[in-house]
Amino acid sequence: MPEETTNGTQAQTTLDICVAAGCLSCQGDLVKEALEKEIDARGLAERVAVRGVGCLGLCMAGPLLRVSPDGILYQAMVPEDAGEIVESIGKKPVKRLECDAEQSFFTRQVKIVLENSGEVDPDKLDDYTAVGGYDALAKAVGEMEPSEVISEMVTSGLRGRGGGGYPSGLKWGTVAKADGARKYVICNADEGDPGAFMDRSVLESDPFRVLEGMAIAGYAVGADSGYVYCRAEYPLAVKRLKNAIRQAERAGFLGSNICGSSFRFTVDIRLGAGAFVCGEETALISSIEGNRGSPRPRPPFPAASGLWDCPTLINNVETFANVAPIIRNGGEWFSGIGTEKSKGTKVFALAGRVQNTGLIEVPMGTVLRDIIFDIGGGIPDGRKFKAVQTGGPSGGCIPEQFLDMAVTYESLAQAGSIMGSGGMIVMDETSCMVDVARYFMEFCMTESCGKCVPCRVGTMQMHELLEKITQGRASMKDLDLLEELCEVVRFSSLCGLGQTSPNPVLSTLRYFRDEYLAHIRDHVCPAGVCKMKSPSKIHAEVA
Repeated sequence: MPEETTNGTQAQTTLDICVAAGCLSCQGDLVKEALEKEIDARGLAERVAVRGVGCLGLCMAGPLLRVSPDGILYQAMVPEDAGEIVESIGKKPVKRLECDAEQSFFTRQVKIVLENSGEVDPDKLDDYTAVGGYDALAKAVGEMEPSEVISEMVTSGLRGRGGGGYPSGLKWGTVAKADGARKYVICNADEGDPGAFMDRSVLESDPFRVLEGMAIAGYAVGADSGYVYCRAEYPLAVKRLKNAIRQAERAGFLGSNICGSSFRFTVDIRLGAGAFVCGEETALISSIEGNRGSPRPRPPFPAASGLWDCPTLINNVETFANVAPIIRNGGEWFSGIGTEKSKGTKVFALAGRVQNTGLIEVPMGTVLRDIIFDIGGGIPDGRKFKAVQTGGPSGGCIPEQFLDMAVTYESLAQAGSIMGSGGMIVMDETSCMVDVARYFMEFCMTESCGKCVPCRVGTMQMHELLEKITQGRASMKDLDLLEELCEVVRFSSLCGLGQTSPNPVLSTLRYFRDEYLAHIRDHVCPAGVCKMKSPSKIHAEVA
């Protein structure tokens, strides 16, 4: 998209540099400043513009810079590269900095949620409206009845992207039908899974899209106010969200008389203190109300009795980011992407032992091997793939035998894992699966809110048993006890944190039991990760 120069003229060349958190942590802001100074110094301000844009995806190569309209992509920039880059405009690209924009990482993706990431300045409403932003909201409030909006959501087949996979249209319809003088919409941006950064990137790269989705949801279910519950560890996302709210209010896309209609909808932000359990919807509601973020038994579900006992619609960031394109293009269009039961696309944070780490979006049903070896570029250093962990601490580890599995809600569940919010951590042969299970159990133990005994005590006991195994101090009775505890905690915990905490243990026991046995019987860690105590020392300690 052509950008205005600092003199207000139309730029012939635009330098789009990523200003999401990942690239900013690699001096992306300093590179942007250096480019601007270089352009001024060379008297090019009337025809060359520098623009900060959202995440370009390939985080491991940041800071990334794209030259438009030439389509040249540069990687791993430093401020000292600015002169060479500006000098090359209209000439041959700087080869040593070039990043292949035609590699599978970019060409194999299908972007709906991330379609504006890397394309628009997340701080400028004009950029968003120039690519059709808020057209869907105007269409909804100007041309559609609320029931028609919900009907499109049902037709789309969109399922909640926060992890549960509940049909979004069904949830919207339930809230719309619920009795209540007042209703609320909540955007769950309390992303806390290890290795996950999907929601953060969407908020940093395209905050207007999330607000538009929330406003459409408010119109559909009959709510006049909403909250974004975002963890305080995401300061850049919060800053851009606040800016987007202010600009949307001034332009009439939030507040009263939205798009010239009688519809009113406001959005406020509530900061979370970083408790993982607050990603659970009842704990999140409690936190917004000013109470300790602890879950409560369900029913009643928030759709009937949520924030301040009012019917409340809760969806996560990615779910709301899907709404505008669904209303703009129709539910049938969205349902034509993906598989029969898992529609649309899914954003994944691809991390771990893989060449191309970053943010990707692929159609539901994409084969795991394609994600890891084609888009992800495979395992570095010639090592062998061992497993991929999906779904964060609530998920499981999927071994090599499932590499040709199509990724859907159903297939992941059958393999002993879950979709979760979209974290995908790849592990190679140097990873110890017992140690991986111990790591995730430590996370669950630390993050347990302590309200129910099975989770509070059970996760601690399971962590201690895993510690014993990784240290070579465990017996087969300890392994039996670990498996028994997994079932107890799984079926008796109050909320999803406890109920799913055994998943990494159960999946590693299912596929990598030989590694547990090697630790216990042979006092050996096959991957060489765990520091085992010698049998004689253990015997001495016991004596």
